[in-house]
Amino acid sequence: MAPDGLPDPLRVAVAVAGILDRLGVAYVTAGSFASSLHGEPRSTDDIDVVADLRLPHAGPLVNALGGDWYVSEEAARDAIARGGSFNAVHLASGVKDDFFVVGTDPFDAHRVASGRPVHLGAEPGAVLRVDTAEHIVVRKLEWFRRGGETSERQWRDVVGVLRAQGARLDPSELGTWAERLGVADLLTRALDEAK
Repeated sequence: MAPDGLPDPLRVAVAVAGILDRLGVAYVTAGSFASSLHGEPRSTDDIDVVADLRLPHAGPLVNALGGDWYVSEEAARDAIARGGSFNAVHLASGVKDDFFVVGTDPFDAHRVASGRPVHLGAEPGAVLRVDTAEHIVVRKLEWFRRGGETSERQWRDVVGVLRAQGARLDPSELGTWAERLGVADLLTRALDEAK
């Protein structure tokens, strides 16, 4: 645990969020970290961040991370130019932040626009913009499909979010994006298992 009471991954996620906010970069925290907030909690030392980074952000982002992180400005620039991903490792904790650049992906752009602030702990600055439960489900189903539909962890995360959120989920948002991303069949299967 960090001195402020937050576990290292949360503390690191809040620090990255603060940097992105100061740089004026729209983002959401996603992946297993977000699915743990919406569904079945599980530990992770990786933080996924979907960010609307542009080339002029690369230098300032790397400078803001400073000596506390291992990050390659060249990798950041390349990922931003092609709409890919890069990572930064927090040296003191070993927590890895994976930055997924929005680029031309309309779903990622929608996710970033739809993220919701979540307050962590008692400190007023401990706020993250987190992906919605619906978007977590659909993206994890897409990753599940891309991985040959073999990842029990991805599937368990999806079913856990569906069970925990239940009637709070927006069926239209789920259905629309599942159809667009080609995972409507998997969504039907996951919803049946979550009952």
